Amino acid sequence: MNLSIIIPIKDEAGSLPELLAEIKAVILEQSFEVIAIDDGSRDNSWEILQNLSEEYDFLKIVRFQYNCGKAAALSHGFNMAKGRYIATIDGDLQDNPAEIPEMLKMLESCDLVSGWKKKRYDPWHKTIPSKFFNFVVSIVCGQRLHDFNCGLKVYKAEVAKGVRLYGDFHRFIPLMASWNGYRIAEKAVEHRARRHGVSKYGFSRFISGFLDLLTLMFLRKFAIKPLHFFGTLGLLMCLVASVIFCYFGLEWFLTNELRVRPLLVLAGFAFVAGVQFISLGLLGEMLNSKLHATSLPAIANTETAGK
Repeated sequence: MNLSIIIPIKDEAGSLPELLAEIKAVILEQSFEVIAIDDGSRDNSWEILQNLSEEYDFLKIVRFQYNCGKAAALSHGFNMAKGRYIATIDGDLQDNPAEIPEMLKMLESCDLVSGWKKKRYDPWHKTIPSKFFNFVVSIVCGQRLHDFNCGLKVYKAEVAKGVRLYGDFHRFIPLMASWNGYRIAEKAVEHRARRHGVSKYGFSRFISGFLDLLTLMFLRKFAIKPLHFFGTLGLLMCLVASVIFCYFGLEWFLTNELRVRPLLVLAGFAFVAGVQFISLGLLGEMLNSKLHATSLPAIANTETAGK
């Protein structure tokens, strides 16, 4: 199998027949498969997929009983994929499958090609926040891309299968792949106006996107060393509290009078919170130690060829 095309679907019944026909017309690979993941659609998308699977022998279909999210659909598709290369495309016909062959050729010099909807046919209240989001992610993370959230991407199989997806982390696949040492490229692709159905994304996705970015950055820096984060924060709080305690202690010594003021109460709370943060970091380190200990037998049993 040379190419696997993964299509996450949510209420796209009107687009599916035309999309599959377009894929068949433009994909000239000798062996390819299309994996359509119905992510809990409420329309008749599943019935249409069943009919299309009888018409196209390259089509494999999977159904989620409820909406699990695009990241879960892509992750399941990556695990199922048998191709040397993997392409992802949205099921709303706004991405053109004819872009896939050119993107596959670009994999000769890189490991992942991400589409860039340079000219978009979406309303302004989607395009402007999207540009701002992409700009912020590029600046914060150091991976310059114009369109992180484009559904049209092409990967070498090991890149897609090596990315751990959950929540809404599908937006950051190029970023996570870059952190794993893979080479990322970008290609301007055709974007088409939606002809069927309605968009599944609203303004709230940008808020969740920034929260997911914060989560991703935290996990990258501190997932295996939580004490470095919680311990640093705890030590700073304890240090500030100790300085305040010393000030009130000196005042008590000089005036033989101790007055309970809000600052002193605040310092007490800060000291207790600092100790709790340090304890939380130590608990995280204990969990990491346990996880690493359970993986040691598998590492010890690994055979190494050569001297």
